[in-house]
Amino acid sequence: MNNGEKTRVSRRPDGIEENKQSDLFNLEPKAEQTGPVKCLGMTFSNDEERRKHFLSILREKLKDPEFRKIEGFPIGLDEDILALSDPPYYTACPNPFIADFIKYYGKPYDPSKPYNREPFAADVSEGKNDPIYNAHSYHTKVPHKAIMRYILHYTEPGDIVFDSFCGTGMTGVAAQMCGNREVVMSLGYKVKLNGTILQKETDESGRDFWHPFSKLGVRRALLNDLSPLATFIASNYNTPVDMAEFKSEAKRILNEVQKELGWMYETVHTSNKAIGKINYVVWSDVLICSNCGEEVVYWDAAVDKDNAVVKEKFNCTNCFSEIKKRYAEKAYESYFDDSIAGVVRMVKQVPVLINYTVGKKRYEKKPDLFDTERIAKINKISIEYDFPTIQIKDGAKTREPLVFGATYTHLMYTRRNLSIIVAVLDRIERIENSRLKNYLKVWFTSSQTRLHKMNRYAAQHQRHVGPLANTLYISSTPAEISPFYFFDLKIKENTLTLGSDLSTIVQVGGASGVLVPENTLDYIFLDPPFGHNIMYSDLNIIWEAWLRVRTNSLPEAIENKHQGKGLDEYRSLMVSAFSNAYQALKPGRWLTVEFSNTKASVWNSIQSALTVVGFVVANVATLNKGRGGLHAIIGPTAVKQDLVISAYKPNEGFEERFHKEASTEVGVWDFVRTHLKYLPVVKRGTNANLIVVTERDPRILYDQMVAYYVRKGYPVLLNSTEFQAGLPQRFSYRDGMYFLPDQVAEYDKKKMAARGMEQIKLFISDESSAIAWLCQLLKDKPQSFQDIHPLFIKELGGWQKYEKPLELSELLEQNFIRYDGKDEVPTQIHSYLSTNFKDQRNLPKDDENLRAKGKDRWYVPDPNKAGDLEKMRDRLLLKEFEDYHTSSQKRLKVFRIEAVRAGFKKAWQERDYATIITVAHKIPEDVLQEDPKLLMWYDQALTRSGKE
Repeated sequence: MNNGEKTRVSRRPDGIEENKQSDLFNLEPKAEQTGPVKCLGMTFSNDEERRKHFLSILREKLKDPEFRKIEGFPIGLDEDILALSDPPYYTACPNPFIADFIKYYGKPYDPSKPYNREPFAADVSEGKNDPIYNAHSYHTKVPHKAIMRYILHYTEPGDIVFDSFCGTGMTGVAAQMCGNREVVMSLGYKVKLNGTILQKETDESGRDFWHPFSKLGVRRALLNDLSPLATFIASNYNTPVDMAEFKSEAKRILNEVQKELGWMYETVHTSNKAIGKINYVVWSDVLICSNCGEEVVYWDAAVDKDNAVVKEKFNCTNCFSEIKKRYAEKAYESYFDDSIAGVVRMVKQVPVLINYTVGKKRYEKKPDLFDTERIAKINKISIEYDFPTIQIKDGAKTREPLVFGATYTHLMYTRRNLSIIVAVLDRIERIENSRLKNYLKVWFTSSQTRLHKMNRYAAQHQRHVGPLANTLYISSTPAEISPFYFFDLKIKENTLTLGSDLSTIVQVGGASGVLVPENTLDYIFLDPPFGHNIMYSDLNIIWEAWLRVRTNSLPEAIENKHQGKGLDEYRSLMVSAFSNAYQALKPGRWLTVEFSNTKASVWNSIQSALTVVGFVVANVATLNKGRGGLHAIIGPTAVKQDLVISAYKPNEGFEERFHKEASTEVGVWDFVRTHLKYLPVVKRGTNANLIVVTERDPRILYDQMVAYYVRKGYPVLLNSTEFQAGLPQRFSYRDGMYFLPDQVAEYDKKKMAARGMEQIKLFISDESSAIAWLCQLLKDKPQSFQDIHPLFIKELGGWQKYEKPLELSELLEQNFIRYDGKDEVPTQIHSYLSTNFKDQRNLPKDDENLRAKGKDRWYVPDPNKAGDLEKMRDRLLLKEFEDYHTSSQKRLKVFRIEAVRAGFKKAWQERDYATIITVAHKIPEDVLQEDPKLLMWYDQALTRSGKE
């Protein structure tokens, strides 16, 4: 905090001609609106009375030590938490009014009330050009219009939607906008006068028609985030505000500050000595020449502005020796900072270019004596206003400012910009209308993105380009831009069309500590942190310093070495978050998780965490948000689109039946039957073609069944062959997929209307994918080894380095059957030959010519006849697994991953958790983390053995 005597900043230094331009704005403050308001069944004389009532309750709650122990309780004084809060709708701490909100607005869970939704299987594409998306440049956001599609699909008006990683509250905005006819229609839907929403579909004859699927109406939202900044923005974007009053007050404040401090951003025009308004000033690092020891201004030596070139190698301006930027030593300067009562040592930077305006024309010049004296004067003046001085501590993203010398948040600003910024904030704090004050603070925080030293000037583009995304990087040529210009720009950007309903409740806290009653929420949409993509608590430190309430990073769900969090800790935190969501969600309802990380290990951690707590994954689709985040664009495994996981919470009827049936085959088929109900019947690819719904593949169904049994702690009753043999006896089969009777009728109709069927392209990277590739190849066309081999070799380029290489002959012998030409021709070969060769049609299966034509062809065995083959393969795999188990090697460099999977499964059945853990520790960490099956067995073994 700035302690000591406050000294008023001079409005203008003497002797300088007054700026002849008129005041920036000339507006008087507006009076606060009053009137009775209703809240959670209570009526208050006005909104401030409502706020006072709930603030008094919250104030008492803050005195409770147990309340402060709730996970994710933020760092801040009670008065600062209360100042930000707008209870019951928003608390800058855990919200004690959530249960009241749900009790008042929610619909009690009624298992007798039918609820049937397929997963939202369509891919979604929404750009980032909506004003509310761009108003505040918080790190990552999902466009609210994309979220609207999911909410409309899964919910009814009045339902409660939950987002425990809400960021700036786009889920809440989406929930509100589901009641806005114009916004809903902008998604390509039609809305009838009675509020019925229709989407375009295609019938079996290929004609388009409009099908009703939802109702127009506001949904309510429960939002949570660990960051006080994020939730503060979320609350304000989900609370009505008088935009005319906001604009008026913001302009009045800016006008007052410009009158007081506008002289700081003035310069003298080079030609006629008129006063110009500075747009921005480019600063430059000062380096030390290793040869002569003299100071070198980096800009002067390395930047060729006329040709827009920045040199990596350049010459000392004194001795002309070569300097390489990467290895150059930076000059530092020290001064006493009265706001922290201590000496500050920072990288020395000097002004090198001024961009300014006279009249309506822009000019550029090098700083002259007037400019340097003006800066020196500003640096000596004490700032009269109180401002926060938060120490920046060592962290994953704070090394750069600390090396620069910015050890406190206020040092991330030039003295000039800091003076103006705190003058603006001081006037905001004086506003009596709390709703208006809070929205003005949103405007204030949104304006910080380019007012600090992280704003870069790119000489290659000859303009300032903003900070480097997801970093606290201070460049060698930062751009100091005029706060008057940028605050004004942000007034326009924050003048938004917000919802008119108080339909959202927001809190600060950890995702696993949201106090929601069990089985009360109707739908959940989550966009959680992904691994080490973004270090939110580090990156928010400057923003949150201004709010005086900061993130408690202890439960932050990220990978962060400085916080002692690796992938296992990240997964554990996600398990806790998903567990909280699972308990709160009504049975039979849906959860959507957006995934935007390029690492397979993080993807598997998310899916593993979902499965562990009880969710069952039903579908994975894509979400295209337009331009990807920086890490997604430039990463070595860059992806252009996010993935969206749709998962459901099993209904209570099935859960009750399963406990009775789990030890019999009835439980297996009850699970499959129930699971098939939740799967999409069709998925569409390009040009209205259908694509295979992979979740209906028999192997995927088996994996889901196994995962469910393992999570519940029951032995798996059927092997893969037995399972696949049982599927066609109970379900309808089409195009490699299984359906319920009513689903197959729908599938057949939609297939008739589709233009075609797209095959999924498989790539060979390991034994499992090689088997899948061979299945796809041989299923419709049994072939000889000689025919298969060149095709196999062609696809073999991406074999994993850790995976034991297998010959094609081994793969064929252990998974498929070769017809020896002696007995009747197998049905699979007979069907292929009679369909594709005229001379082979209408021949009996024992015909000599047919046998000769089919001899030595490999084919996919019928599940009923594949048992012996699987037993033989299992024996080989388990023998190999035992070799790994007994091996003296601490680490297995090359191994057969199918053998490890088979061994883990057998050990699980025998409750031999120690063997699973022992072998898992021999496998490279990245392999274990990136294989969902191994990870499932390993996590469950740790849990069951009590070693987690």
